[in-house]
Amino acid sequence: MFKRIVAITAIFLGACVAWVVLGSTIFYRTDNSGSTLSGRVTSTWGAPQEQKPPSIAYRWLEEKTVTAEEDGKAVKRVEKVAVSVPATIEASRISADLHLDYRQKGLLWFSTYGVKFDGSYTFHNPSAKEENFIFTLPFPAQRALYDNVEISLDGQPLPLTFSGTSATASSVMATGSTHVLRTAYRSQGLESWRYNISGTSADGNSSVSQARDFDLLVRTDFSGFDFPENAMSPTEKRRTANGWELEWKYQNLVSGFDVALKMPQKLQPGPLAGRISFFAPVSLFFFFFLIFILSTLRGIDLHPMNYFFLACAFFSFHLLMAYLVDHVSIHVAFAAASVVSIALVVSYLRLVVNPRFALVDAGLAQLIYLVLFSYAFFFEGFTGLAVTIGAIATLFVVMQMTGKIRWDERVARRNTPPPPPMWQPVTPGS
Repeated sequence: MFKRIVAITAIFLGACVAWVVLGSTIFYRTDNSGSTLSGRVTSTWGAPQEQKPPSIAYRWLEEKTVTAEEDGKAVKRVEKVAVSVPATIEASRISADLHLDYRQKGLLWFSTYGVKFDGSYTFHNPSAKEENFIFTLPFPAQRALYDNVEISLDGQPLPLTFSGTSATASSVMATGSTHVLRTAYRSQGLESWRYNISGTSADGNSSVSQARDFDLLVRTDFSGFDFPENAMSPTEKRRTANGWELEWKYQNLVSGFDVALKMPQKLQPGPLAGRISFFAPVSLFFFFFLIFILSTLRGIDLHPMNYFFLACAFFSFHLLMAYLVDHVSIHVAFAAASVVSIALVVSYLRLVVNPRFALVDAGLAQLIYLVLFSYAFFFEGFTGLAVTIGAIATLFVVMQMTGKIRWDERVARRNTPPPPPMWQPVTPGS
């Protein structure tokens, strides 16, 4: 009995090493391709977007005397210098419609989305004379696609010029006049969307700024989003048929925080398969433990080689799932690997013991300790609780089954060699 336990333990430890290697391989494949795949998704779909308010300013050329050194002498000359005076945005009415559209690359899912942006900004000409105003809409990301970009003034579209990072328009404003500037576009982004209320200081850090009569409405067709750090929570939240309406509404906002939304993350096939592989020794331990107890109680003689093939059947579950998730959904891969692994165990023990033991005892134990324990990883935060409940239930059942067993007698009975046959073969000539 002792040698049998040592052999089974050695098989278990060998399987643990195999699972560690497999899990490490899965995480290596995931990490190694993650940055490359992220770049591909960004190049074909878009990057995380951060929209800023448009710049509204009037400009003129002013003559200034400039002193410069020429041939060692100070020379004064008059130059025309552009002077820009920003106008204050007095009211903002902004809406962003977000449509989630996941993309899978290899072992990873990426939270890509489409956005329809529309912002209206009220301002007036504070100058005592007619001024030429320049309107600049900064794009939220350089690596992105933009459709139907529009800048209009009081409902009239303005001609646009484009640079690498913005769209610009201009118009002449009468003195003291009040106007509404509207900006709109359609685009695509990745992982997160942000509206930068506070702006950015020269050193790249967020600075405190003021927003008057501010109203931003974000509509989503999904749930499960999150608000990242250094972002304001909405003042109002309304559930809709397909998602949510989130509204940030302030009369006179002074803040260094922005409005930001982090897209919900889909279950990642690579990391999930890796975590399940690292957890596999726990499943195999419970399975071996229960099979050993049942075979001992029923007088079934299972050789360590039988345990070796059972461990291989368990390993086939994780190996098959690890390479199926590249090509099919994680749920389909999990179901296929479960069916294959259980079929291997049941068909094998049917030959070694009997169909009832294979199907009822071993098959049910594998369903619980391999399939259900592994499926608990699909529910974030409940894996540990599920395993704990399963372990306690197993302990209770085994304790009830073995409570009246005299283990010294049972082990001695198994170690006692069988008696010699009552008859002796007769040899010719005796």
